[in-house]
Parts: sequence; C-alpha cells; structure tokens
Amino acid sequence: MTNRFMRSWNIYCLFCAVLVIVPSLAFPQVKPAKSPPRTLTPAKQTAVSWVDANQAKLIDVNQAIWNYAEVGLQEYKSSQALIDLLTANGFTIQKGVAGMPTAFVASYGSGKPVIGMMAEYDALPGLSQDTVPYRKPLVENGAGHGCGHSIFGTASTAAAIAIKDAMVKGKLAGTIRLYGTPAEETGIGKVYMVKAGLFDDVDAVLHWHLGDKTAVGYGTTKAVVSVKFTFTGVAAHASASPHQGRSALDAVELMDIGVNYMREHVKEDARIHYVITDGGGQPNVVPPRAQVWYYVRANTHKDVENYYAWIVDIAKAAAQMTKTSVEVKVDSDTHEILPNRPLAELLYSNLTLVGAPRFTDDEKMFARKLQETVEQEFGGKFDRALSEEVEPLPDRPEQGTASTDVGEVSWKVPTIGMRASSTVYGAPGHSWLNVAASGMSIGQKGMVVAAKALACTGIELLTNPKAVEAAWADFRARTKDTTFVSLIPPGQGPPTAIR
Repeated sequence: MTNRFMRSWNIYCLFCAVLVIVPSLAFPQVKPAKSPPRTLTPAKQTAVSWVDANQAKLIDVNQAIWNYAEVGLQEYKSSQALIDLLTANGFTIQKGVAGMPTAFVASYGSGKPVIGMMAEYDALPGLSQDTVPYRKPLVENGAGHGCGHSIFGTASTAAAIAIKDAMVKGKLAGTIRLYGTPAEETGIGKVYMVKAGLFDDVDAVLHWHLGDKTAVGYGTTKAVVSVKFTFTGVAAHASASPHQGRSALDAVELMDIGVNYMREHVKEDARIHYVITDGGGQPNVVPPRAQVWYYVRANTHKDVENYYAWIVDIAKAAAQMTKTSVEVKVDSDTHEILPNRPLAELLYSNLTLVGAPRFTDDEKMFARKLQETVEQEFGGKFDRALSEEVEPLPDRPEQGTASTDVGEVSWKVPTIGMRASSTVYGAPGHSWLNVAASGMSIGQKGMVVAAKALACTGIELLTNPKAVEAAWADFRARTKDTTFVSLIPPGQGPPTAIR
C-alpha cells in the first residue's frame, strides 16, 4: 500500500508540474514593454518656455479684460487687448469680420496645415464681483466674467503666439490662426463666422474653458436656437376705451401659457426658457408692442427643429386669439458639439504632459471660503477645495447640459476643447464665484496650463499630417448620414445688439 501510494503521489506531482510548466513554455508570461514616457519635443519646449517667460504680461491682459467686463457684441476694449498682444507678436489682423465689430481673425504663417484657436471674451450681466470670498459687486448690477472668458481669451491667444514662436525658431511650415469670437453667451459670434466662410480652409480647431476640473472635453452639448417673438397690437386707453385696443402683452402671455403646456409632451432632455423683454409701457395703456425671447434646447438639433416649429405655431395661434400680429426673428442657431476621438486623445496626451494646476494653501483656503457660500445655500459638503488632477479621458462621448456656439464650428471642421481647473471645485456655472476666481491667481494658473496644453497640441497638428488625417476621418464618419440644417434665414447677418 505504501509503495502504491508513493507511485500515485509522484505521478500526481509530475502531472501538476506539467500543468504549470507547459503553459508557460507555450505562452511565456512576457511583461508588456513600457512605452517611453512622453517628453516635450524641442518645438513644444519652445512654446512652453514662451508661456512661462510671458506669464506677467498674460496676467496683465487677463486682468484688463476681467476689469472691462463687456457683454456680448460690446467687447470693444476686450477684443482690442487681444489684438494688441497679437499685433506686437507679428500676427496679421482682420478686424470686424462677419459683420461684427468685435470679431477678428489673427494669422501667422502660410499654407497648410491651418490650425485654428478660438478665443472668447464676453462677460455676463449682473455678475460684477471683487476678488474676495464673499459677495461684493465691484459695480452694482454690472457685468462680470462668470464663465471665465477673460482667461479663456488670454490663454488661447497665448497658445497661438507660443506656437508662432516655435514655428519661427523651428522653421515649421503651416498657418496658426486665432479667432476672436464675440457674444458666445448668446451663441452668436462663431455661428456667423462659420456662415461667413471663415473656417472653410481650417484643418483643426482647438479651444478651452474655465472649469472646476482639468479634463479634455470628449463629449457633446445641447443644440439651441435663440429666437424672439415680437407681437404688435393696437394701443388704447385701458379704462376708457379698452374695446378699441388689441393687447400685444396678452398675446405674449397666451403664447407662454401654450408653451408651458407643451412642456408635458417633450423629451426629458429638452430645455425651454424665456424672458419677456418688453411688456408694455404702463398699465393704463393697452400695450401695442410686446416681445418674448426664447431659448429652445435639446440634445440633438433635429429635436430643436421640431420644438421650434411647434413653438412658432403656438405664437401664431396666440396672435390669432388676440387679433395681433407676430414677427419671428431667429438671432442664432447652434448645433450640439460634434465629438472627435483622435483629437481628444491627442489633446489628452499633451494635457497630461503639461499636468494640472497646483495650488497653494492660501488659494485652497480662499476656495474653501467660496465653497461655504454654496454649502450654505444648497447644502452638501465638498471633498476638495480645488482640483489638482487631470481627469481620465472618457471611453465614450459624455452628454453635457449646456450649449455653446463651438458646436457650429465642430460641424464644419474637426474641433476639440478642454477645461483647466481655474475656479473653486463645485462652483455653479455663471456664478460670481467664477468671477472672483478668474480675477486672481486661481484662474491665472488654469490659464497657463490651458495655454501650454493647447500650444503643444497645435504644434503636433502642425507637424504630424497623420493626426490631421485621423481627425478628418472621424469627422466624416460622424457626419456621413446627416443633413446640416440652420434655422437662421439665408443671407441674414448677425444682430447689432442682443438686448
């Protein structure tokens, strides 16, 4: 029995050894080779060095635009501040393009590829704020950069100049172009610049935005149409002869009621909001004129088209009910952002190379005090004051809830954007908290990171034709079965004023 047991045990051990050794011989466990760490090429190093060497100047430009705080289509000083910086660095400027006095295109170089960079610089009404961690308007009811466009415009301009510096020193071919795009907050600037053909010869476009995180924007937004309905009636004495009047305000109110009932029957992603911009002069006069301004949003432009047509029918019905007339004016119509995977991966590789902003204890304390105002108002608790990491690149496009006229550019040319941590973590969009952060060192650090990451990505697109080809292949695949529709009437120019 003992010998038999030993023989069985030996056979079992041999069998186990075969199970372990043979697979390792057939399929050797080779560790994957580590890809060499990405480093700055000489051209990228030149661009990054330019940003570092010119930080003081960039901070001054941001501070100037932050102080101007001009709303859309009125950004005369803000656009000029960027133009002056570009002119001083050898760019050729086209001012007042696409029928907008504050729009411009700055170019350096010639020939292909043409790499575009987008700059924004409009502020938001009612958000004036000092650089303190509590509510303190600098100008009562004044405007403020609640979306961080002062650092946006400055960083994009810096990236374009940094690329130009690398082109000169490295003798790189191609064209770098900075697009000064006004009135983003009302979706106007880029829409009419696209319509004017200013992006027709561009190979790729880069942009960025203030954020509470540092990340590449591999995602999409909501399409939106901005439309005003102006009703015209007949004035009369509201007490002595109301029967002789026809109230345009009645028409506006009936229209709004109709749209509010419509909300029950739209998709959950739809957003429909409005303000009455003109409700009459005084109560004892039947209002002969009234106007309501609508934003109609949805995840796809096709849905926006359908909702817009429905709302126009409601407006016409309101006019019939009140024996008034209605004029429909589309100020702007912008599509959802079209994602681009190759460009997202390219920008991500350069963003991780540059790294996220790092903040001091004083900056974190300032941000924490800002967060306390949000916690007091809405409850909850934040797990950090400021983000200091680059967020992972999503596997698939993320659906956003905001809208931007960047979407219109993305349907014309491959486009990608990013965010850099430049405001308090968890700060609401369009808030005075963002105004405070973008006017001080927190926003300035995000501005510098964005300038470097965009510059490095732009250089790679200038020097790597395959990267441009991959971006266009992705673009064509996403647009091959679509028909581009604009709700702006053919030949219509941009509005001269928003309000």
